[in-house]
Amino acid sequence: MKKTVVKFGAGVLAGLLLMNPLEAAATEAGSLKDVIPSGGIASIYTMSMTEAECMEVAKEAQGALWGYTNLGIADVSEYLNVRKGPSTKDRVIGKMPSFSACEILEEKDGWAHIKSGEVEGYVSCEYLLTGAAAILKATELIEPVAVVKADALMVRKEPSLEAAILTKVPLNEELSYIETVGEWVKVSIDGMEAYVYAEYVEIQESLDTAITMAELRYGEGVTDIRVDIVEYAKQFLGNPYKWGGTSLTKGADCSGFVQSVYKHFGIKVSRTSRSQAGDGKKISVSELQPGDLLFYADETGTINHVTMYIGNGQVIHASSPKSGIKISKYNYRTPVKCVDIIQD
Repeated sequence: MKKTVVKFGAGVLAGLLLMNPLEAAATEAGSLKDVIPSGGIASIYTMSMTEAECMEVAKEAQGALWGYTNLGIADVSEYLNVRKGPSTKDRVIGKMPSFSACEILEEKDGWAHIKSGEVEGYVSCEYLLTGAAAILKATELIEPVAVVKADALMVRKEPSLEAAILTKVPLNEELSYIETVGEWVKVSIDGMEAYVYAEYVEIQESLDTAITMAELRYGEGVTDIRVDIVEYAKQFLGNPYKWGGTSLTKGADCSGFVQSVYKHFGIKVSRTSRSQAGDGKKISVSELQPGDLLFYADETGTINHVTMYIGNGQVIHASSPKSGIKISKYNYRTPVKCVDIIQD
């Protein structure tokens, strides 16, 4: 019986075998079933088996692909529209950011019926990576996150209950995972390294998913200038973070981002987040409108980050070199000050 020699990353390249088991190449070893761990890429394994065995094991491995059984990746530079039905005439109900993931439920006539996050609808197959291409792209994108499992988790400067509290984060917030240090998990938040108690987080591997139109909506009764500012800011989602930068396309830091967005509309603000907190009019969280600024501080109370409110409890900000310009919940950290710069 013909044997096929394959080499794969656990769980991931095993899925490739399902699509074309004869194209994988490596050296001969033992049984695949003995070495597949549950989920994620742990190591590279090699083995020899029949094509039928490859197919059987690859099918078993599909469920280990980060929770997706038929993975799709948005192959666009900005957003892929998710529509109510399989036609460009159907209304847009969500948007998949560049290289975000989805579960492909069905493909027909050039359209894929997908589910991504809270969005279920249709996308053009022309802009969707599938099969082996999707899995390989996902292996470049996948990163571990620490998912908060407490209502208000303390983020500390050092791995100790006596250490200064940097901020608090809400339930289900995802923090960039660095490593586990005993009973503590080292994370990154807005480029700062910090620690959370391991008991209150769950380490997962995840891919970005679609954004609902509600998450992108700026709200009702908002003035035109605020709508224009928010819509302009959202054009730069996914663009890079650069410390000291002010370019909306080539790289900006948090204060450089909001300064450049405002500058486009002839509104002047200071250069740093700390000085921007002194601009405009101080307001409460309940008074926030799209285009207003929220500020966050370190353990000493010194402001070190700024975001722009876009409505629906969301902010847009240049977060860190790892995540670039992104959308977050306004309370992903505890804001210490809110400011109305526009004052319309």
